[in-house]
Amino acid sequence: MIVVVDNRELVTSGYQSLFAREGVSAAGFDAGEFRDWVETAPEADISAVEAFLLGDFDDRAVSPRLIRARSKAPLIALSENRNLDGTLDLFAAGVDDVVSKPIHVKEILARVGAIRRREASEAARTVIGEISVYQDGRDAEVAGKPMALPRRERRILEYLVSNRGRRVSKQQLFNAIYGIFDENVEENVIESHISKLRKKLKMRLGYDPVSSKRYLGYGIGVE
Repeated sequence: MIVVVDNRELVTSGYQSLFAREGVSAAGFDAGEFRDWVETAPEADISAVEAFLLGDFDDRAVSPRLIRARSKAPLIALSENRNLDGTLDLFAAGVDDVVSKPIHVKEILARVGAIRRREASEAARTVIGEISVYQDGRDAEVAGKPMALPRRERRILEYLVSNRGRRVSKQQLFNAIYGIFDENVEENVIESHISKLRKKLKMRLGYDPVSSKRYLGYGIGVE
């Protein structure tokens, strides 16, 4: 999920629509709502955020500090009237990138991926048995070979692996994949994505590494 912060509803709703066309969920906030949300949202909701997109609003330079207290996701600032001093101030405040509008959402997603790759290292690889998941956008490796997965199935696998050793609920998975404010998608669609993922993993591994228990949820590396 991409979080977009701007006091103009036209901007936030516009980006939500554009990201949706790329198969990426997005949530929009004005500055006041965002501050309240980022300080009080449950950890599961914060961890579902893949990047923060900061538009032009008062006290924008304060937002990186608030975000970094809860998340390590990439921070990208949008600039309508870019100037050197303003750009330097934003980098000093802690943003990862500053881009000028207009900009295509595909470029924003590419920049998010580039930031993640720059920050990635071998330590960013998580291995559970014969499954290796990377945090830099690379495909997961299963049984020693890359496994290309649709975006939502890959995100489910990444989320399960990042929460290895404990179970996560269907609601938590839904939030991670579709965003916590998407009311247009039925929560049960997660079951379809998980079923497809499990079949692919079983076909590659010869067994199903994902366990599930009613009322407790799904897990990898958990009994």
